[in-house]
Amino acid sequence: MKDQLEITKTNRRLLTKIMDKYSLEDLNKVPEGFSNNLIWNIAHVVVTQQLLVYKLSGLPLIIDDEMIDLYKKGTKTERVVSQEEVDTIKELLFSTLDKTEEDINSGIFKEYQEYPTSTGFVLKSVKDAINFNNFHEGIHLGYILALKKSL
Repeated sequence: MKDQLEITKTNRRLLTKIMDKYSLEDLNKVPEGFSNNLIWNIAHVVVTQQLLVYKLSGLPLIIDDEMIDLYKKGTKTERVVSQEEVDTIKELLFSTLDKTEEDINSGIFKEYQEYPTSTGFVLKSVKDAINFNNFHEGIHLGYILALKKSL
C-alpha cells in the first residue's frame, strides 16, 4: 500500500500549494453556482480518508468529531473558516497520512466493516479504502480546479 499512499501524498502536496497560493478570503469564497469552497473541499478529503480507513476499521480517528460534523459527506460550506483552522487542516493533510502509514506498518488494521460507496463500489478492506480514497480525492481535486477558475 506504500504506492497508494504516495499517490495520496502527491495529491495532498497539490492541495497544499493551493492553500499557499490563495488568500484566506479566496479559500472561504463560494463562487456563484457552487455549494462549497476551496477549504471545505480540502478539509473534506481529510475527513473522508479518516472515515474510510479508520472508522470502518473500528479504530480511533486522528481528527475530532467537530471536524467530522463540518466536513463529512452531505455537508456544505456553512461558515467562514479562520486562519487558525486553515493551518490545522494544512497540518492534518500530512499528519493523518503519516499516522496511516505507521499504522499499516504496525499491522493494526485487522477488521473492516464492508461499505458500499455512492459510486457503487463496495469497500471490503482497508486496502480497498485507501485505493477508493485516491479516486475520491481526485474527484475533489477536479472540483477544486473548477472552483479556482471561478474565483
